[in-house]
Amino acid sequence: MPTGAKVFFILVGALLPLALIALFTTMQTTRSADDEARERLAVTARGSSGALETLLANHVAQLSGALSDLEADPQDAPSCMRLAGTYAAQRPARYLIRDARRRVLCGSAFPEADAQVPDVAGTQAHIVPGGLLLRIGSDSGAAAYAFYPRDLLVSLTRPSGFVPEYGAALVVHGDRLTLRALRESSPLDRGKSVRIDLGVEDLALETTLPGAPLNSPLVIATVLLVLMWIAAAAIGWFVVDILLIRPLRRLRGNVSHYQPGEVIDSSGFGPVPAQEIRELAETFTEISRTVQAHEADLAKGLVRQTRLTREVHHRVKNNLQVISSLINFHARAAKGQEAADAYASIQRRVDALAVVHRHHYAEMEENRGLELRSVVGELAANLRATAATQAPRLGITLEIEALLVTQDVATAIAFLLTEIIELAIACSPDAQLRISVKGSAEDQARAVLRISSPTLVSNTEFEALVDQRYGRVMQGLARQLRGQLHHDPLVGAYEIAIAINGRP
Repeated sequence: MPTGAKVFFILVGALLPLALIALFTTMQTTRSADDEARERLAVTARGSSGALETLLANHVAQLSGALSDLEADPQDAPSCMRLAGTYAAQRPARYLIRDARRRVLCGSAFPEADAQVPDVAGTQAHIVPGGLLLRIGSDSGAAAYAFYPRDLLVSLTRPSGFVPEYGAALVVHGDRLTLRALRESSPLDRGKSVRIDLGVEDLALETTLPGAPLNSPLVIATVLLVLMWIAAAAIGWFVVDILLIRPLRRLRGNVSHYQPGEVIDSSGFGPVPAQEIRELAETFTEISRTVQAHEADLAKGLVRQTRLTREVHHRVKNNLQVISSLINFHARAAKGQEAADAYASIQRRVDALAVVHRHHYAEMEENRGLELRSVVGELAANLRATAATQAPRLGITLEIEALLVTQDVATAIAFLLTEIIELAIACSPDAQLRISVKGSAEDQARAVLRISSPTLVSNTEFEALVDQRYGRVMQGLARQLRGQLHHDPLVGAYEIAIAINGRP
């Protein structure tokens, strides 16, 4: 039987009583506790809200009546006297009626009546510091106010007779006034809450009862569950340790000491009770033999590949040198200055490709990218040398950070620089250029290549050369760099963002 099946059946047998007891106890306890909690919560909520709901309904009716009477006749003393008698029985509750000019018509002013509440018609309830504020507004702007301190609300919402521990709070407009706080509960407590509408706007009384308390059957069931869980865990650990963990530990120790080229000896593992682990050890042995054979083949292949790559590199470099020499030979035999300049221009482009190729394969063993500073530096030196006869006073200033780029990017940059320098020489043999490459602060994978020169300022001759000869090539190289080549016609500068691999 597979080891997984053994462990499964052993744990199922050990945990079956625990599962049955836990299921039965939890269902009974939870059902009883929930039924009892619902009953207690309903009784408590009705007892807490009844008196307050009745009182608020009576007071709202009397305040509305007195407000209407006093609006009709501000000297209506009987209405004010009836209201005073009503609130005298509910001290320290306070009331106030004002006309549209905020003159007191009945009652006495109190600070809570000046709270920032909406001045609208109708009955409103607001939680203010210290208690509950009722406001009844009329269409004319007059309003009646009533304030109920927290202590009074606490006494009104206290249920009669014996009640269990409970919490109570008034809730309106998202505000909350705690009348009675529950004791601090643990994360395992399951408190239940119910809200009862008090009939004034959306004012409601929220009553909360704590979860069912611990009792003896629950404690006993919990202790038994813990003991059975510990016993089952111990049995499961013992079985798994004997059948799986110890053999796997020995196998891991042998495999961790494996070195490439060696063969893992499965006979040194000792007795292994699990058939799957024995098969795994044999599989490791077979894999190590296969790896040993493949590593020998890969080593031979790597040697051949290295020799082939060096041979290809050597031949490409020689071919580029032969091409450059042939171009130079034909340039010396040219009969006209225009032909000699054309040969020199072609030679500069071949030299640009040779520079990139030489730097790319200089670090053939570990190539993280081409160092752009050295590539551009050598390219600038070659351009000055090959243009000595055509532009003897050509000047190139470099300001390049140490950055790494791929061969494709370096090739495109070399050709782009050659084209722009050729354009500058065509405009003026005395061209002075500044080439800068700086990393971007916003994007660590990008840098900005900038070539500036007074010779590159836009004019009729410059624009004609760009349109007829150089522009299409430079735009094609910009697309190869996956960027947009920008030209500043007033300053005389070309700028493009390039991709980089990082820094050396």
